[in-house]
Amino acid sequence: MQSSRFWQTTTAVGLFIGYSGYYLCRSNLAVATPLIIQEFGDQGIDKEMMGKIASAGVIAYAIGKVINGLIGDAIGGKRVFLLGMIASVLATILFGLGGVLVFFVAVVFNRAVQSMGWGGLVKITAHWFSYRNYGKVMGLLSLSYLFGDIVAKLWLGQLIRWGLTWQELFFVAGGTLFLIALFCLWAVKNDPESMGFDAPEINPNSLLKEDSNEQKASLGEILRTYFSSLSFILLLIMSFGLTAIREAFNFWLPTYLFEVADLSEGAASQFSSLYPVFGMVSILAAGFLSDSALRGKRSILILLGCVPMTFVLILMAADLKGQIIPLILSSLIGLLLLGPYSFLAGAMSMDLGGRKGSATAVGLVDGVGYLGGTLSVWLTGRLAQYNGWNSAFWVLAVITALTAIAAGIFYWTQERQKEEMQVY
Repeated sequence: MQSSRFWQTTTAVGLFIGYSGYYLCRSNLAVATPLIIQEFGDQGIDKEMMGKIASAGVIAYAIGKVINGLIGDAIGGKRVFLLGMIASVLATILFGLGGVLVFFVAVVFNRAVQSMGWGGLVKITAHWFSYRNYGKVMGLLSLSYLFGDIVAKLWLGQLIRWGLTWQELFFVAGGTLFLIALFCLWAVKNDPESMGFDAPEINPNSLLKEDSNEQKASLGEILRTYFSSLSFILLLIMSFGLTAIREAFNFWLPTYLFEVADLSEGAASQFSSLYPVFGMVSILAAGFLSDSALRGKRSILILLGCVPMTFVLILMAADLKGQIIPLILSSLIGLLLLGPYSFLAGAMSMDLGGRKGSATAVGLVDGVGYLGGTLSVWLTGRLAQYNGWNSAFWVLAVITALTAIAAGIFYWTQERQKEEMQVY
């Protein structure tokens, strides 16, 4: 019989591989978009229409996060984690088999079931690891979505280079995720108790175990407090802005590199993986700097990321020539964006929400962020279709500049004040 440590490690590895695998059936739409536009352009499928389809998927993903979180608590983390994978395989195959009329339904269904993945991962992790290690473990597992995006774009891009059609691309993506689901069925265990092991140390300060002398805050009280707080309003603005930039690049970067950098469809997909590669570096560096050198003043890193990112986006709005400059600039966006972005629905929401209201804070911040992401995916596609990529990047630059202003105000009115009071 294997030890508890063996199954703890195996479960963590399974979760990392499994959630990375989700991206095979998420990034495939962005990779295949240039091919789909070429084939169905005469039927009204252009960049604006693909932006609308992708935006509808983001809305379904946001709503699904809330609903599937409740389902995960009811049926268990492993079940919801695997169910999301299998349902995503079916949705991906449906997209590949269908035509124009099926695209919208298949994308919305796929993103809705894909929202099961992260909630299932978090629930399983909470059962297997002591609360004392949550930060370290979740930090490592959080890299899975970037790793998955990188591998998906490299693998799917190579398939295009080998001559596969976009339909075959979807079938291979679905088949690969199905094989990963079979691995996770064996590797991922719901909790140590089901394996005959002791449960890890439970957090005595959990929100579910309030002090007996302290009444829980009502939802109305929490919302009134948040929306009368300048710091929380600024956090919502930053979430809207940074998520808008992130979602625009997540979806449109392969198409941009194909059209502007004159790369083939397969090469555009593969080189777009540089964006999340630099994002991984950004997340690791930002986490270290904010906890050590900056002593928790996270808005400084957001400000320091947004200011140069604004100028990078302005450069991307110019008429760029060749392949190297677009690749360098898009990689810089990943480096400047993804580390600061990781703070918003995480550490900063917990800073403001505290023990009573951090969950509500995370939900609101994520919800507003997804709203920004939905609008940016659609607007970027529309502007690129009718006015060219230049106008799309000018709008993204303005959004980034406004986000930088919000971060500066946040630091000046909130974190600088705490620094003077020697809170850190």
